[in-house]
Amino acid sequence: MPEPRLDPAEAAYYTAQSPFSDPGDLARLYDALPADPARLARVARDLVIHRMEGPLYGYDIPADRLAHDAETRYTDDTLRLIVSRDPAPLTEPRAPADRFVGICRDIALLHCSMLRHTGTPARVRSGFARYFSTDGFHDDHMVTEYWAPGRGWLLADAELADPLVTDRFGIAFDPLDIPRDRFLVAGRAWQALRTGEADPARFGLRLPDGALTGSWFVAGNVRLDIAALNRTKTLLWDIWGEGADSEAEMTDTLRTLYDRAAPLSSDTVPFDAVRTLFRTEDGLRTPATVLSLAPFDGPSRVTLRTAQR
Repeated sequence: MPEPRLDPAEAAYYTAQSPFSDPGDLARLYDALPADPARLARVARDLVIHRMEGPLYGYDIPADRLAHDAETRYTDDTLRLIVSRDPAPLTEPRAPADRFVGICRDIALLHCSMLRHTGTPARVRSGFARYFSTDGFHDDHMVTEYWAPGRGWLLADAELADPLVTDRFGIAFDPLDIPRDRFLVAGRAWQALRTGEADPARFGLRLPDGALTGSWFVAGNVRLDIAALNRTKTLLWDIWGEGADSEAEMTDTLRTLYDRAAPLSSDTVPFDAVRTLFRTEDGLRTPATVLSLAPFDGPSRVTLRTAQR
């Protein structure tokens, strides 16, 4: 089998920082980072606590941090919060009380930023994890995908870099090489639903007051993934373009759009095609201003930093 090769233009694109991943004037904090993807995953993991992990780490997360930390879209702002709470080098693990309070997106983006800085092509992927529960449900999730010489693109979940977390969920695989059947990238999930291989009710987000599931939710993840593949890593609750808020609102026009987008949001990403689609398809391209449906702060219009796509 021939060794996987990465086109130089694609390698350069995914090694360059975006407005979302750029450490900006805090790049000096990255000077002592290791280059090894696994070690970087642990560094990123030890700087962030997930909004839902307070009990796991024995920490009562303050309400203001629950509400506001994860509204931080950009890596430089995330780093600014982290060092304001503890100015130690980033390679020193933080106590839970000194961590950034985020979600999977924030851990994946921080890992991606560090990988790019140390010369490894990387990108964030949106999709569904089948390893946080034992009932076969596919949980809405984001991970990092990075280029491993001789292997190709590998999926990595830095959220699992702490043994406390892997023990909690009984993770038996390498978090730096997630099996593709344990994390379905968004486009592959959409294709599985459309062919009848998977049940739409088993994909989505389970919340204390109910679940958000269905093909409409998966379609939204495809839109997020297409944007991320174009180095536009918005918040998970940023809304734009063509989509639906329920299964009843899904139309044949929407299904056709996502049937066209899904192959570009799968395990193998055609680089030129996914960039062209993002530039030319109004229903998928992220505009300058998005609607943010912040879980704690409520809806608002947010103008994003200008991205060179």
